[in-house]
Parts: sequence; C-alpha cells; structure tokens
Amino acid sequence: MIQALIGPVTGLLDKFIEDKDQKAKLAHEVATMAQNHAQELAKGQLEINKAEAQHRSIFVAGWRPFIGWTCGIALAWHFVLAPLTMFACGAMEIYIPDLPVFDMDSLMTVLLGMLGLGGLRTVEKVKGLTK
Repeated sequence: MIQALIGPVTGLLDKFIEDKDQKAKLAHEVATMAQNHAQELAKGQLEINKAEAQHRSIFVAGWRPFIGWTCGIALAWHFVLAPLTMFACGAMEIYIPDLPVFDMDSLMTVLLGMLGLGGLRTVEKVKGLTK
C-alpha cells in the first residue's frame, strides 16, 4: 500500500529534479517517512488494544473473547453439531425442519483473523514480552 502512495510522488520528482542522486535521496526520504508514519499508527493501535484489554468492564475488555466464543460456537455448530443432529434424527427416522446455515465465508474471515492475533499473542508470551 505504501508503494502505491509513493509511486506518484517519485513520478513528480522525475519531472522537477534532474539530478539522479538527489532524486534517489528524496525518494528514499519519502519512502522512509511513509514507513515511519505507518509504524507509528500501528504502535498507537497497540496502545489502544493494551488499554482495552486491561479494562475492568466486560463491555470494554470482553468484546474479543465474545467474538472468539461466538465464532467457536458457530464453527462447532456448522461442522460438528448440525451434521450429528441430522445423522441422529435420520437414523431414528425423526423429521426435523432444515437447520440454520451460517455464512461461513464471513465467519471464517473473522475467525482466522482472531486466530492470527491469538497466535501472535502466544509468540509474545513465549518470548516473555507479556505476562
């Protein structure tokens, strides 16, 4: 993404600055500024996340576990409970209406994102960076 923003700037440098060394130096400075800005934004978000996680209110600190449990329950329903229910009812010749089906594409996007964050947290704990 940063390259998409830097490209037009370096194109403008080609039009106004003739010295190749100076162009390269300015292009490098622009790229460095953009990367530093993105890094500062990420650090700011990490501080917000840290403050949220330490909050005593379940409505502030509990939203991540809530999303995790919701995704876990939906995943268990879709891949384990619903098929077992349909099998058991079919074996006992009990008629049941169609069971609810979730939009698994959206669910998996959220769940895999949560698992990725959880994996990063595990790495931090293993390295001793967090308690």
